[in-house]
Amino acid sequence: MDSILVLGLLKLRIKRGINLAIRDSRSSDPYIVVNMGEQTVYDKDTFSVDDKMGEAEIDLKPYLECVKMAMELEKLPHGCAVKRIQPNRTNCLAEESSCILQNGNIIQDMILRLRNVERGEIVVQIEWIDVIGCKGLSEVEF
Repeated sequence: MDSILVLGLLKLRIKRGINLAIRDSRSSDPYIVVNMGEQTVYDKDTFSVDDKMGEAEIDLKPYLECVKMAMELEKLPHGCAVKRIQPNRTNCLAEESSCILQNGNIIQDMILRLRNVERGEIVVQIEWIDVIGCKGLSEVEF
């Protein structure tokens, strides 16, 4: 029997949509489907197929590197920016995003520009949570 290696918990908070595309007559009723490595926004339709409203990807590597680095640095002050990530052609960031120490955990707030749609952004936050009895990220290579 194969065992599953659990390192911890990655919490994803979808905070809000900004300037989302209109898919119904005057508005949209958006919802999000989250897949590992991919995040997609849809408009819920009652009588027809739901309309795709764009997609965005979150690059977890810079964030997980910050979590691992913060574990090695002791006594970082609350609110300390561990790393700043710039928008570029390979990520969906609409603006600079920082990995910040908050209440003993590293969080990253991001505004993601939706792809394959005329407009729209979503505001998300990721946070790594250590789980008692799990190995954690200390020995993981990125």
